[in-house]
Amino acid sequence: MKNLPIGVQSFLDLRTNPNNYLYVDKTEYIYNLITSGKFYFLSRPRRFGKSLLISTMDELFSGNKKIFEGLFIYDKWNWEEANPVIRIDFGGGAYRSSELLNNTLLRNLNINAEKFGINLENTDPTNQFSELMRKTHQKTGRTVVLLIDEYDKPILDVIEDNELAQSNKKTLHDFYQVIKANDDHLKFVFLTGISKFAGLSVFSALNNLNDISLDKRYASICGYTQEELESIFAEHIERTAQELNYTRQELLDGIKKHYDGYAWNGKVSVYNPYSTLLFFDKQEFANYWFGTGTPTFLIEMIKKDGIDGIKDAYQTRPLSGTAFKSYDPSRFNDSRLPLLFQTGYLTIKSAVLNTDDPKYVLGMPNYEVRKSFSEEILSYFVEKPKDKIQGIADDICDGIKSCDEGLIERALLSLFAHIPYPLRIKKEAYYHSIFIVLMKLMNFDIDAEQMTNLGRIDAVLSLGQKAIITEVKHSIKKPAATLLKEAFKQIKDKKYYEKYLGKEIILLGIVFDGKNVKCKIKAIKS
Repeated sequence: MKNLPIGVQSFLDLRTNPNNYLYVDKTEYIYNLITSGKFYFLSRPRRFGKSLLISTMDELFSGNKKIFEGLFIYDKWNWEEANPVIRIDFGGGAYRSSELLNNTLLRNLNINAEKFGINLENTDPTNQFSELMRKTHQKTGRTVVLLIDEYDKPILDVIEDNELAQSNKKTLHDFYQVIKANDDHLKFVFLTGISKFAGLSVFSALNNLNDISLDKRYASICGYTQEELESIFAEHIERTAQELNYTRQELLDGIKKHYDGYAWNGKVSVYNPYSTLLFFDKQEFANYWFGTGTPTFLIEMIKKDGIDGIKDAYQTRPLSGTAFKSYDPSRFNDSRLPLLFQTGYLTIKSAVLNTDDPKYVLGMPNYEVRKSFSEEILSYFVEKPKDKIQGIADDICDGIKSCDEGLIERALLSLFAHIPYPLRIKKEAYYHSIFIVLMKLMNFDIDAEQMTNLGRIDAVLSLGQKAIITEVKHSIKKPAATLLKEAFKQIKDKKYYEKYLGKEIILLGIVFDGKNVKCKIKAIKS
């Protein structure tokens, strides 16, 4: 049984290490890219295999034939024509000042210059970069392959410091701008990152840069498809199923629920590679990606956004394709949806592509993301430890299933009693949003603000054949009993339940009256 390549980002190490690492062959995608174009950009979340993809291209263009034996590209590549590779990796740099960014650029350029025995005469990064591409071509007699990994990290790492973010953005703008001017010296250019920044020269100056992030042909270039999981990981699946005392299908269902669901075309989904590898290693369902794949600035942005930030994360709605083409997360007024998508918290659930402006419906990809994200947000808004929050959610879930109003009220009181006064917003939308986040921690499928022909339902919770029609009210003027009557009257008058006839229907009214919480729950005949 082959070993799991956890943390291995070097294709050379992966293929030559005596540990005999497992590899999911992605060279067919690389072959199709190289044989059909020259300038490419790929956006994927962190910890999704972008660096390994870059490393694979590096070894391929360098002509390291032996390590590709047995892979798709092996008998299709011209191994006699190696090209010099300039590889710039922003993954390990520090960017908390303009000087640190400048030093990282110079270090990357000098490493590449030393590799080819080139003396760089210029002292500033931009001119050095141009000089490096030109001299490498002249010295080797072959056009250069340019691979840039995490091109946007110097901006994203300091995004909460707008002045520094804009300074780093300008430095990178000047740096990337020289790529187009050196077109004659370049054979192939490939950049990876998380976000596609508006106003950055790599996209404005390189107007022929092909963004394949949402291209259906490359939807599975990173991550594992269902077929790849079941074939390449077959022995690990068998071993883990035995260890956990699951049937093979039970285990596959569990892995799919926790780690699958990422899609860039609304059709083909892939598993998170980082979480999948760690699951097979630890043989335990846990949230592995969140702690290492989460840019801290994103959580901070959503916290600052308050209710609007929560709604962006949880309310599935169509997003125009133009939102992905030009986006600047440093502009606070911009929607967070493109960034939530690019960082891996939302994914494309469905897409309408046969129009001039494609539309994408976004949603959370899987249980791992939903649970981790919800715990993080609730922990902030209610100042309660994450391990306590899940227990509260479980109590509410049990109360809904058993129609136990007292259990639901006690659980909600224990949650909302810890909301700090400065965060407490006297608006119904605030309590509604917190309730929606709480529901995401349960096994309910939840649709927030569902439209019917007569009105808008606050939330519908689904569990098997149960449909829980929920109405949330808040007031500091009206008594709780009056608000509960209004909630149920609204559900009945608007006939919210009609959309779910055929299921077991439960009506749930929740009232927040100052620090008091009251609820009423009732099953009705469908």
